[in-house]
Amino acid sequence: MNTLRVLVFLVAGLLSAPIAAAGPATEGRVVAVSDGDTVTLEDGAVVRLVGIQAPKLPLGRPGYPTWPLAEAAKAAAEALCLGQTVRLSYGGQEVDRYGRLLAQLTTTDGVWVQGKMLERGMARVYTFADNRARAAEMLTLERRARAARRGIWADPFYAIRHADDPARIPVGGFELVEGKVLAAATVKGRSFLNFGPDRHSDFTITMAPKSLKSFGGVDGYGGHVVRVRGWVERRDGPLIEATHPEQIERLD
Repeated sequence: MNTLRVLVFLVAGLLSAPIAAAGPATEGRVVAVSDGDTVTLEDGAVVRLVGIQAPKLPLGRPGYPTWPLAEAAKAAAEALCLGQTVRLSYGGQEVDRYGRLLAQLTTTDGVWVQGKMLERGMARVYTFADNRARAAEMLTLERRARAARRGIWADPFYAIRHADDPARIPVGGFELVEGKVLAAATVKGRSFLNFGPDRHSDFTITMAPKSLKSFGGVDGYGGHVVRVRGWVERRDGPLIEATHPEQIERLD
């Protein structure tokens, strides 16, 4: 009787034990490519190739323009991984607000998809504060492709903008902007890197108080030539909000 009672308790415990939630996919076969940085796996999971931004297609969005070389970028991604089994690795946030997996992709024969897209000039580096894995490697590959004017780097649409010519910095898009920081300041916790004397018209980089710690302050940027990447807003003059250090490269 005691043995039977013990067995009953054991079975009941197993049945009532919580089932561990499955984590995000670590491997799958690519069955569709939406554009140069988005693919779908055989199990239906959509994967955003984290760390890069390829030229965009409308993908059903009314009025959304097709960026130059978007079809070429999609074709490049298809050549790299369509029909291939890929390994997914994660270096930060794993799923975005749209339910897409945020992963680095490597084919079973060792091809790093993000790296190849950058190497071929079919994408730009696009990191986030919560997703910065392999940023240094990716920036190096992007830099080499740009120097060789491969892919997007031969098209004026993707040209690096100049901070000393703020009127020619497009507002509303993702841009790379270079220039010399004339002054660095923190006002009421928010920090600013100024590229000219007039905030009403000149280009500026800003950091929110919650982001500033990761930069180790802003004093080290004053007087230096930098390249920043991000979405350009208009707050008086054109401005990019920097949330993590990988957005800003010291060029001198």
